[in-house]
Amino acid sequence: MSAVRQQNIEAWIKTLGNVRIPVPKASHEQVCRVLNDSRSSLRDIADSMQHSPALVLNVIREANLLAGGTLAEPAESLEIAINRLGLARTGELLARVPALEPDAIPMPLRQLQLVSQHASQQASGFFAARLARLWQEIHWGSLLFLAPLWPLAMAEPKLFEEWDLRVLHKGENAARVERELFGVRVLELCMALAEYWRLPAWVRQGYRALTEERRSLAKAMLIARHEDDPLGQQRQLDANPDLYRWFNQPATTILLANGLALASEQGWGVPHVLRWQQLLALYTQAPLEQVQQQTHLQAVQSARIHAAPGVWHPAATLPWPLTERRLHPGLMPAAGPSAEAIAHWRQLCTTLISEPSPFNNALHLTGVAMQALEACGMRRIALLMVDKAQANLRVHQIVGLPKAGSELSMALNHAPLLQRLVERPGQLRLTPENNVSLSRLIPASLRVMFRGEHLLLRSITSQDRVLMLLLADQGGLPMAETSVQAFTKTAQCIERALSVFSQRSR
Repeated sequence: MSAVRQQNIEAWIKTLGNVRIPVPKASHEQVCRVLNDSRSSLRDIADSMQHSPALVLNVIREANLLAGGTLAEPAESLEIAINRLGLARTGELLARVPALEPDAIPMPLRQLQLVSQHASQQASGFFAARLARLWQEIHWGSLLFLAPLWPLAMAEPKLFEEWDLRVLHKGENAARVERELFGVRVLELCMALAEYWRLPAWVRQGYRALTEERRSLAKAMLIARHEDDPLGQQRQLDANPDLYRWFNQPATTILLANGLALASEQGWGVPHVLRWQQLLALYTQAPLEQVQQQTHLQAVQSARIHAAPGVWHPAATLPWPLTERRLHPGLMPAAGPSAEAIAHWRQLCTTLISEPSPFNNALHLTGVAMQALEACGMRRIALLMVDKAQANLRVHQIVGLPKAGSELSMALNHAPLLQRLVERPGQLRLTPENNVSLSRLIPASLRVMFRGEHLLLRSITSQDRVLMLLLADQGGLPMAETSVQAFTKTAQCIERALSVFSQRSR
């Protein structure tokens, strides 16, 4: 043990830098078959390798070490790494990699690689659609983020298990335990190995966040704790542009996925899991409840794909059961209005279009309109007034949103999507397929009040002029088609009511 205590970063790099991580024999044989098949494309070869994290590391590490300083950027994906090595050299590398039966591979290494696979599944579930153009970087970066720990778990399994028990599970002081066991801080060692192997840039950025940029991470966590005040969160981020840019960079995705996967090893009810879920909610601008549901669903998906005999997966302790045929509540459409609600909605719409107008003033009219929207199933509603110059918006009425939202105002030239609805009246429906491209065109102060990927936006016109904009959703859930149809009909009734009311005012 004393020899280990005296290690420094350079000594550990020398010890661990070229450790050959073993690959399960069945995975090794499968990759060999695909590699030796002349019909296989680079994508086929990469797909066959991705089920073996150790093989992915060996190939990307070899490609980057071979390139040395001759290439400006390290390989960010397995396909790029294979292309740089060439099929012949990839085959030679594969022949040198130890192929063992799973039971012969140290348990700490198997467990740690399962965490990496779980993290990759979480990253895919949360970000593959949101950041589709960056899918390769997210996929391989999330899988390899913990790779600097793999050779440590392979070469020193007993030390690694003691560190895991004392630091991650018992919560002992990390600095003291790591100095005692390894002579260095584990995160500093991970950072040094990531640099030595020239792992993808996002992996190295993640370790910088955990070592050199911990103050920024702590500030983001403090903001993320206030998930019940999304408008306040956005104001805090707007007040700190450097933190906003730091937190919202794409590299943060793999840190979030791995932080969650590692924390969930201790159980879903521990504070560490909640902190990472809150950060995910802040990053994706989704309700915490929805994020928690999705993390559970992705854990189940990971268990179905990656679970292995004798290796622990966090999905085993999820706080609710989920079967093959059950669709998770977070992905099910919101319930449509009941028969009683529909009857009430019809009465309110009849009131809106009555002639002569029964309303004393515009506030009376819009109040009935908001009731009709609630009756048809909308849970969060904002009615925005357009000024006479059609240059600014201010919130007129809200339902189901933070009280601070009633004080919002914004310039249209800073809200391209809303400006389009003022200039060209119409109705838009945001869904997961178009949310990423369209939601960024809505002011952040307004967008955070409608966390989720489902939203309806509608122009309200009178006498060929847009007077209001209407935003509504069903709590961020996929919308019931009955409610969507009723929303459209309600908007038409509001326009009719405004027309009748304006005539009475004359």
